[in-house]
Order: sequence, then structure tokens, then C-alpha cells
Amino acid sequence: MKTLFRFVLTAVAGTLLGLAATYFMLQGGPRFGRIEVGAWRVAPGHTSAEIDPYARAAFARTGEVPLAHAEGLSFLARSDSDGHRLEPRCDYILSGHVPASRYWSLTLVSPSGALVDNPAKRYGFTSAEILRAADGSFEIIISGHARPGNWLPAATPQAFNIVLRLYDTLLDFGTSNLDKNVLPQIRQGACE
Repeated sequence: MKTLFRFVLTAVAGTLLGLAATYFMLQGGPRFGRIEVGAWRVAPGHTSAEIDPYARAAFARTGEVPLAHAEGLSFLARSDSDGHRLEPRCDYILSGHVPASRYWSLTLVSPSGALVDNPAKRYGFTSAEILRAADGSFEIIISGHARPGNWLPAATPQAFNIVLRLYDTLLDFGTSNLDKNVLPQIRQGACE
């Protein structure tokens, strides 16, 4: 009887540990092959046939379809350029340049990957509609309150991440490390 109890206890503990480890690995998207460039994360290897099983499961869980390698790259920012988590009660200034690409888009998404709903029904910007300075740089203000210029409304109580997608880009991660200044900087502004 004592042996049966130990067997059942070991089986239950192993099952719970396995489920907890799997849940941890699936939270936050792909964990292997990820490259961090300042506040931005990209996983260029997750667009090929050699994708690891954890990334495949994470994409299946969220329903996300990653861009194919020939299509482009998708960068995700969960923090500002100083490493602080993006807070929905704060304003953010996203500024700089975007690496050379045929087209790009920038959107606010919830931690689960859904678009962040807002009363203005404005979910992002594209390279075709952004207002730029004379040197080609731009500045986007992310705030729960209306701002002049390039403004993205953030629904104040809802947490968000920032996704930058570069379509038909020449970025190559195999030959060199990217400088964090190649991608837009994210600076925290005023907080409520």
C-alpha cells in the first residue's frame, strides 16, 4: 500500500511539474532563438521550417501567423528603452528611424496579441501615413489623451505591447549584431 501511495504521489507531482513547465514556456511567446535589440525582441528563426516545438505551440495557442522569412520581420516591445515595463497609465514617445524596408507598420496590441481597443478606433501607423521630420525621423506619442501629430490612443486601464513589422527588409541577423539605435527608441513620458 505504501508503494502504491508513493507511485501515485510521484505521478501526480510529475504531471503537475510538467504542466507548469509547459505553461511557463508558452507564456510570452517563443523563448529560443530570440534576439533583443534595445527594447525590441525578434525571433528570425521562427519563420522557417526548423521552428522549435515550443514556438510552434505558442503560435498555435495565440493563433498568430508569423511572417515568413522572405516577407519580413516582426519586432515586439514590452518595455521602454530603459527596460521598464510599458505601463498603461503612462504616455510614451516612440522616436527615431525604421530600418530600410519596403513597408512597415506599428500597432498596439494586448499581452495576448489582440488589438488594443480605443474610442478613436486608431490601432496603428504605417510607413505610408506617418508624419516625418525633414531627416526622415518620426515621433509617435502613445497616450490615453489626444495629442497633436502622430498619436496612438492607448486605452488607459488596458496593458499593451508595441509591434513593429518590417516588410521586405534587408536586415540580416546572421552577419552582424544590430545596434539598438537602428530601431525606434521608446521613452516614458508623463504618468497619471
